[in-house]
Amino acid sequence: MDVLGQIMQQMSGGNLDNLSQQLGVDKGQVSSAIGAALPMIMGAMAKNAQTPQGAQSLDNALAKDHDGSILDNLGSFLGSTDNGPGGAILGHVFGNNRGTAEAGLSQMTNLNPSQAGSLLENLAPVVMGFLGKQKQSQGLDAGGIASILMGASNQASNDSGMGGMAMNMLNNFLDKDGDGSALDDIGGMLGNMFGGKK
Repeated sequence: MDVLGQIMQQMSGGNLDNLSQQLGVDKGQVSSAIGAALPMIMGAMAKNAQTPQGAQSLDNALAKDHDGSILDNLGSFLGSTDNGPGGAILGHVFGNNRGTAEAGLSQMTNLNPSQAGSLLENLAPVVMGFLGKQKQSQGLDAGGIASILMGASNQASNDSGMGGMAMNMLNNFLDKDGDGSALDDIGGMLGNMFGGKK
C-alpha cells in the first residue's frame, strides 16, 4: 500500500488550495513541503511503534479519538487556523525535538519556522485520521498499524527526493547518542506516546 501517496492525494486540489491560503504560501511550495513533512511525521510514529508499548498507545489513541471522520471534511479543517489536536500529537510524536523538526523542515522547504510548524500541525491529525480509517476498514490491531507505518517509513527512506532527505534528517536528530539507532532514544523520549490525548 502506497500510504504516503494516498495521503498526498488527500492533500491535493481544493484541500491544497485551502492549506496554501492558510499558510500564506504558494501551492507548489506547500505541495513540496508536504512531501517532506509527511515522512517526518510517519517516520517518527513508526520508530515509536516498533516497541509494543508504543504501538499499543497509538492503537488506543486511534480507537478513542481518530475514526477518520476528519477526512470527510478535510477542506474545512485545512482552511481553518484551528489545527485541532495537531499540537498535542506533535508533542507526543517528536517530544522535545519538535523545535528541531520544525527548524529542519523550514531549512529543507524554505518555509519559515512558523509556517513549518503550522504545516506539521495540520498534517498530524490527517495522518492519524488516515490511520484510524485504515484501522476501522481493515480491522487492524496495533501490529497492523505499526506495519503500515514501517512500510511508509521504508518507502520514504528509499526516496531520492524530499522524502529521503526528511528521513535522513529525522534519524539524525532522533539519534541523540550517535550510535546510529534512533530507537533507544525515541523510546525514552516519548514514553507513553498519545496516552489519553487526541
